[in-house]
Amino acid sequence: MRTSEQAKGETASELINQRIIELGDWRGETLARMRKLIQEADPEIIEEWKWRGVPVWSHHGIVCTGESYKAVVKLTFAKGASLPDPSRLFNSSLEGNTRRAIDIHEGEKVDARAFKALVKAAVAENGLTKKKR
Repeated sequence: MRTSEQAKGETASELINQRIIELGDWRGETLARMRKLIQEADPEIIEEWKWRGVPVWSHHGIVCTGESYKAVVKLTFAKGASLPDPSRLFNSSLEGNTRRAIDIHEGEKVDARAFKALVKAAVAENGLTKKKR
């Protein structure tokens, strides 16, 4: 489904840039920092804009989404329950059988190396799932 913004010709990357600017506070800075780590972890990642305004990063399927709320930036990994998380970055949506999320509050820092490892594992998991079909 195309959003009205995409119908106007703006790419998903441009819309994510706009979201970061619109947030204009620690949430925008956090989303920008995590976006950079995602892109560093997988230079072939595809940026998408779904569900009327949610940044999505995909490679052979959804890797994670990046949502911003008043008190948190939430990065939800579509297949997070299947991913190794030795650094215990996942701190939200832990009860589900599929997704896992990282909630980042103002002032919190995320271990960049551990986060990149999660992104790489999610991409690998998507590739494995695709091959199973």
